[in-house]
Amino acid sequence: MEALLAIAIGVLVAAAVYLMLARNVLRFLFGLVLISNAANLTIFVSGGLVEGAPPLIPEGAYAPAGEVANALPQALVLTAIVIGFGLFAFALVLTLRAYSALGTLFSDDMRVAEPRGDNDV
Repeated sequence: MEALLAIAIGVLVAAAVYLMLARNVLRFLFGLVLISNAANLTIFVSGGLVEGAPPLIPEGAYAPAGEVANALPQALVLTAIVIGFGLFAFALVLTLRAYSALGTLFSDDMRVAEPRGDNDV
């Protein structure tokens, strides 16, 4: 199962890099979301895939009974999902504001502060 998830992570990272290399800012954002999901999946898989019970400790015990899932990667991934969603929402609003101010989503056309020279393509 880990090998299948490793292939899925590789495909997600490859698609994310392809989208992030585009000159369109919206495609860059979608690539950012994909690479964030690939990182979350990597953290989740690194914790180990165990078909066990939830990591709950019975009353009166000091440790879980039997084989349980690792709670740390689950907590890290949950936190990363929330942070990634906040970053995506902020970047999407920033992109919308840039589009309304500049009228384009292409990074080459967003050269407001740079002077246009004769040697520019």
